[in-house]
Amino acid sequence: MKIIGSVREDLDIEKRISITSETVKKFTDLNFSILLEKNYAGHLGITDEEYKNNGANLYSSAKEVLEKSEIILKVNCPSNNEINSIKDKSILIGQFDHLPNKEIINKLIKKGVKIFSLNLLPRITRAQSMDVLSSQANLAGYRAVIESVEEFGKAIPMMMTAAGTITPAKVLVIGAGVAGLQAIATAKRLGAIVSATDVRTVAKEQVESLGGKFLVVEGAENLETSGGYAKEASEDFKKKQTELLKNSVKGNDIIICTALIPGKKAPRIISEEMVKSMKSGSIIYDLAVNYGGNSAFSQADKVNVVNGVKVMGAKNILNKLALTASNLYARNLFSFVNNLYNKEKKDIYINQEDEIISKTLIIKEF
Repeated sequence: MKIIGSVREDLDIEKRISITSETVKKFTDLNFSILLEKNYAGHLGITDEEYKNNGANLYSSAKEVLEKSEIILKVNCPSNNEINSIKDKSILIGQFDHLPNKEIINKLIKKGVKIFSLNLLPRITRAQSMDVLSSQANLAGYRAVIESVEEFGKAIPMMMTAAGTITPAKVLVIGAGVAGLQAIATAKRLGAIVSATDVRTVAKEQVESLGGKFLVVEGAENLETSGGYAKEASEDFKKKQTELLKNSVKGNDIIICTALIPGKKAPRIISEEMVKSMKSGSIIYDLAVNYGGNSAFSQADKVNVVNGVKVMGAKNILNKLALTASNLYARNLFSFVNNLYNKEKKDIYINQEDEIISKTLIIKEF
């Protein structure tokens, strides 16, 4: 019987969890033993009793859980203290960005730990149930609009009253991936006039299907990788995009920035000049802030006011929806472990001919 363990994250940074009481039952049905640190999800209102009732075993210290576990499920990279307790040649699964966590990942590789990062998951049909980027970005796009609207402090939809008509707010979404599309859908539901832009021309149909207007860069080509992600634009494209946005940015009340390039710094799309051209009281919410930001003046967990324009971004916006995000994330992790599980041998089998496994396994030091 393989042992799967998970410990509390640093709650100052991360409120999501990797195992819910629902997924404990699914794991035990596959003959896994589940070890959790006591009060694992108390901050989300999930009691230890619920976990015990579904078959989990609870230990008083994180060290104990990590030392006994053969498979460890996490949200973020382990701390240096946790690394010391993790078994050599164990399996670690989570959502690990190698750029900010290079040193920790290299230490784990030296211990022979097999590290699977679901951030590297290929965008293929068979992997959809494991797609943490999509499940989490979906919520991030929704929440970014809610946070922006709250900060905006004005009505979003058109309202016709005896005292006069309130015009609808205008929202621009930069990047029409999963987060961007959800931002478009949320802003439309609230009654805003929405436009969007993306380096992938295939996004045009998706944007328009949600009722948004797609801003097309003149002579644009489809800048999409074979895995379905955006790739870096040419200098010529960037110049044309800048010209397009110069005119559209200043006419919008709220801008949601979501543009990311896997493994690279976020592209700077909104310049200082563009921010200063916006109306006082306008909002920019930068979901790419942890990767350098799409907008000038964006800083994590700060609201910077520039000529009356508020530029915002959170280190972890999903902490505002931690329970919902955890439910989806835990299901993604279960689906991934289930794909590793060989039902005939009733054991984990790392088949590197499986694209899902080979693409997510980090085997080389950075």
